[in-house]
Amino acid sequence: MLKRDFLKNTAALALGALFSPAVLARAQEDQLLREARATPMADGPFSLPALPYAFDALEPHIDARTMEIHHDAHHKTYVSKLNEAVAGKPEEKLSLAQLLASASKQPDAIRNNAGGHYNHSMFWQLLAPKGGGGQPGGALAAAITKDFGSFEKFKEEFTKAATSRFGSGWAWLSRDKGGKLFISSTPNQDNPLMDLPGIQHGTPVLGLDVWEHAYYLKYQNKRPDYVAAFWNVVNWKEAEQRFDQAKKG
Repeated sequence: MLKRDFLKNTAALALGALFSPAVLARAQEDQLLREARATPMADGPFSLPALPYAFDALEPHIDARTMEIHHDAHHKTYVSKLNEAVAGKPEEKLSLAQLLASASKQPDAIRNNAGGHYNHSMFWQLLAPKGGGGQPGGALAAAITKDFGSFEKFKEEFTKAATSRFGSGWAWLSRDKGGKLFISSTPNQDNPLMDLPGIQHGTPVLGLDVWEHAYYLKYQNKRPDYVAAFWNVVNWKEAEQRFDQAKKG
């Protein structure tokens, strides 16, 4: 090979590596985080909760990069936009629970961002960096067996709800007013606390984010793989506490 051809090929390989899809994607992610962190949070009654563990605490099941972007960019944006949406309005004095309960009467900016804030605040707590996975205990375990036949049957139905949700949304395990557990899925940032038509109403006990931003960096379009990984990091202690609180009203 002539020297000039060698140098040309070497330069082409270097440029190819520099502008590879992976490198470009990483650059876009870096830019997204820089912009999110540089943008001040809009003042208001709502605030971004700190992630209760390190970004990499859920590895290898949920990767650190996804957690970093998911919390610091996506969740922060929901909170900031919710503060902007309620600013100067009567809704500014309502709690997050009250906004969800009146979602049918709220404009999309309040409904979507209030849902995004509630859903993610709950989601972080339902993931466990240590001691996650396995099966629940206590009253929740008994209720799952009673209402679904077995934990494995429940897991199968929940997985189906999560993997079959068309587009972006969530899968839920909730308790209805009669005390029965049920599985459902909702689009976008809706949840079972909202007074919306077509939504089965109840108190969420367990929730799984199936928006692409929750899994795409690691699992690409393989949502079933992400859902399977989720079972390894479920914080059943938190779910048990939420179930007990729902029983108390």
